[in-house]
Amino acid sequence: MKFNFTEEQEQFREVLKRFLESKAPTAATRKLMETDLGFDAEIWKQMGAELALTALHVPENYGGAGFGVSELAIAAEEMGRALAPSPFFASTVMATTAILQGGDDAQKQALLPGLASGETIATLAAAEPGGGWMNDDIKMQATADGEGYRLSGAKSFVLDGMAADLLVVAARMPNGGVGLFTLPADAAGVRRTPLNSMDQTRKLARIDFDGAQASLLAGAPGEAAYETTLDVALICLANEMAGGAERLREDALEYVAMRMQFGRSIASFQVTKHKAAEMLLDVELCKTAAYYAAAAFDDGDADARAVASLAKASASDAYMQTAVHAVQMHGGIGFTADNDTQLWFKRAKSSEVFLGDAHLHRERLLRCWSE
Repeated sequence: MKFNFTEEQEQFREVLKRFLESKAPTAATRKLMETDLGFDAEIWKQMGAELALTALHVPENYGGAGFGVSELAIAAEEMGRALAPSPFFASTVMATTAILQGGDDAQKQALLPGLASGETIATLAAAEPGGGWMNDDIKMQATADGEGYRLSGAKSFVLDGMAADLLVVAARMPNGGVGLFTLPADAAGVRRTPLNSMDQTRKLARIDFDGAQASLLAGAPGEAAYETTLDVALICLANEMAGGAERLREDALEYVAMRMQFGRSIASFQVTKHKAAEMLLDVELCKTAAYYAAAAFDDGDADARAVASLAKASASDAYMQTAVHAVQMHGGIGFTADNDTQLWFKRAKSSEVFLGDAHLHRERLLRCWSE
């Protein structure tokens, strides 16, 4: 059991933190929120070229850095702390992992180098209108033809769907199972529509498919590949949420230490101390679960799937509660658009339900432990 990060991991965290502080301040994020794509293409290139963020968990023989999910989770945590707008989660965490888990060697050789360099942006389209993220929620059909497969149906809540060059789609196979398919985002029969979202730091899209030609990832059974991809996404999302919750806690404590009332800092008030203590407890427990889930996955722990859902459920509750406390500790200004707290509050609310809420993942946790 690992109880701390290695020196190399801590150095990686510090380098990334400094990079994001300089390249992704909140003022820049606010400007990018108003754009269609929601991120700076030049900064995205720097993330790939200078920090190798896009190549973290890609094996070296496919053009990657060869690290594990623990390093990927560290990056996700710092991205959540900075609220840095980029297609990192959609492309590197979700789509790249899906190809790693589902593709054969030839498909990996063809697709992963571009993703590892950041030149290709991809996303995973799994959830459907009115549906969820689990295997059983996937209803969209793939039809076999002489050239491969054709996809018909719709996917919703597709993260960075408008910015993606490559789509990885989870669809129902003719035999009833689930398959993972790849196709260009501008392929014939594909129509993308941006969705309005409360959290404008994370762009979503609906994608409709009308007989679009797609290739099946043929390296592993689709259901198993998708479940493992979901595990990695849950672990990274839990770490991202932990980073955001920690940022909210730090900012709230800085504000109450500065704010004076009745001749003294409001940080000295008992009610403020109680909230600060509750935030610290929630955030530390959330971080512990998220870190453990990443280590469990890298170690091949038999309970890795269960603790991935445990981490997501814990993070959903902790991030949202920390956001509520942070707004309250800021007082009236905490509810205004001019105050940055609302940006993390909205991310907390959107992340609470993204990939499934706490109730769903506690049920998944129990199913894993009962099997």
